[in-house]
Amino acid sequence: MIFKQLRIGGDRNFAYLIGDSKSGKAAIIDPGVNPELILESARERKLEITHIINTHGHHDHVGANPDVKTGTGALMYSANSQIADVVVSDGEVLQVGQLELKVIATPGHTQDSICILAGNKLCTGDTLFVGKVGGTGFGQDARDEYYSLHEKILKLPDETEVYPGHDYGVKPTSTVGHEKATNPFLIQPDFDAFVYLKKNWKAYIQKHGIK
Repeated sequence: MIFKQLRIGGDRNFAYLIGDSKSGKAAIIDPGVNPELILESARERKLEITHIINTHGHHDHVGANPDVKTGTGALMYSANSQIADVVVSDGEVLQVGQLELKVIATPGHTQDSICILAGNKLCTGDTLFVGKVGGTGFGQDARDEYYSLHEKILKLPDETEVYPGHDYGVKPTSTVGHEKATNPFLIQPDFDAFVYLKKNWKAYIQKHGIK
């Protein structure tokens, strides 16, 4: 498997190029901006992008979809029917050459949020960052995110590598085990404490010197 984390600009956005070296087929996850960089990255590796996958429908994750589609002819895959050529659902497996990319529904940050598992690499979009979690309100969306984090992502093996949608943490990647042990949101004892931290995050980061 070819796996490349791409710094594409925007709001410290990451896109992910995942390719099958045998067939030359590839997927691009979250082409929010900078389609030229994305297309060049695929050409450099002799990969044909056949799948455009969006972890959710926010513009900073889908903005370059049209240009990448024009440049490749790839179909767009998302849980959001308004932007997808192919609507995906929880547990679905996308075949990219000989690679299998598993869709994990993780609503919370948005209702259409998904993560993509490729081998032991998890592209988390805006559901989980390194040391942080995706933004929500304090009601049902927060409860949905709490469930997605604890019942979907943290159920994966500790060695699963975490690749977020933005470079918001102290480093660009992590693991499920590291986040489970250190992420301030994930070590809270219950949902109420999770929401309390969301409400008081600015004070928390000032107290602990988090950027």
